[in-house]
Amino acid sequence: MLITKKITEHNELYLYMNGKLIYKKWLDTGQSKVFDVMAYDKYTYASYTDLDIKDGPHLIHVKANIRFKTTEEGGRKNGINSGYSPNHVFEYNENGELLDTFVGDIKIKGDRFMELGKEYEAKVRFVFSQRLEKFIEKGRKWWIHEGAKMVGEAEIIGFELSKA
Repeated sequence: MLITKKITEHNELYLYMNGKLIYKKWLDTGQSKVFDVMAYDKYTYASYTDLDIKDGPHLIHVKANIRFKTTEEGGRKNGINSGYSPNHVFEYNENGELLDTFVGDIKIKGDRFMELGKEYEAKVRFVFSQRLEKFIEKGRKWWIHEGAKMVGEAEIIGFELSKA
């Protein structure tokens, strides 16, 4: 998998996977468009390590109550380790289709493993995005996905916005 990034003189960011355009972001406005959701999700999952983002100023830290669906409820077949980076969905369109996904890693306080069907308090780190910022408020619920499959849900109980 070859990921290439290009920033133009017009302050536009382009991401290509194996030569195919998968994502464009207008850096001045924060607007963006995903052309290939599956390829983009693969890139953003890898980008945490590729960009070496730690606890810097480009992250949104969210404290949340999280519950993963059991296998019988249509969820995963096994639990989740701390550090898991699924897709996070804050809204759907009227047909029930995902409107946008955000990548965030889930860290579990004290535990290193989350069992299915149990609720946990966790810290979720999102890469800062103007599109995401509007959803960050106490009490806001969202859904955790693996591709198109919803595997869990979460609710914000606290947060910290920090940006460069």
